[in-house]
Amino acid sequence: MMGNGEISWFTYQADYFPAWVPLLLHRMPSVYELKPAFQNALRPAVASLAKAGVTANQVTIAASLLSVGAGYRASQEPRVWWILPVVLFVRMALNAIDGMLAREHDQQTPLGAMLNELTDVISDAALLYPFLFLDPWWIAATIFLAALTELAGLSCVLAAGQRRYDGPFGKSDRALAFGTLAAIYALGWHLRPELEQAIPKLTALLCAVTVVNRVRCALS
Repeated sequence: MMGNGEISWFTYQADYFPAWVPLLLHRMPSVYELKPAFQNALRPAVASLAKAGVTANQVTIAASLLSVGAGYRASQEPRVWWILPVVLFVRMALNAIDGMLAREHDQQTPLGAMLNELTDVISDAALLYPFLFLDPWWIAATIFLAALTELAGLSCVLAAGQRRYDGPFGKSDRALAFGTLAAIYALGWHLRPELEQAIPKLTALLCAVTVVNRVRCALS
């Protein structure tokens, strides 16, 4: 449950945030909770990759290069927007695979840890870049706040000795949300103008709430 100060602030700002909003956002499930089942499904493939000599760092770099390439291509040519939901899903799989290779096949290194964090931020920015047409300022804010969620989660290692992945809008949640949005546009469907205007603001808000949740959970 959020601290009394946070609830009071939202209640005071009732014209903008109804009192139930902070509680709802705090209790929202995260796609990250599905990670154990996702990892179990990938484990045979991970074992095969390890046997073939594929390293965690190679997978990390490949995921980032794929993300940057897809983001650039989609920003230049709307007709290939269908690659975004595919790449967002593949990136989620590769992110799980590199972690499993590192932890379960004795490939953990300081370089790998640094690459994992840095390339996550780069990949997020690249894959959100094509959505700037919705609202340049708010999508830019979402890109910045998405990076801040990862920094907040990482800074919790220094503050509490534990990396935090709390939602409601972590990396996996962003991939699902923007992958779905990209699929809608790839199919040629059109959203109502007011919804298009609201989405960038909502994603920025959810990222901001995620930052607060990660810091609060680390300090509680």
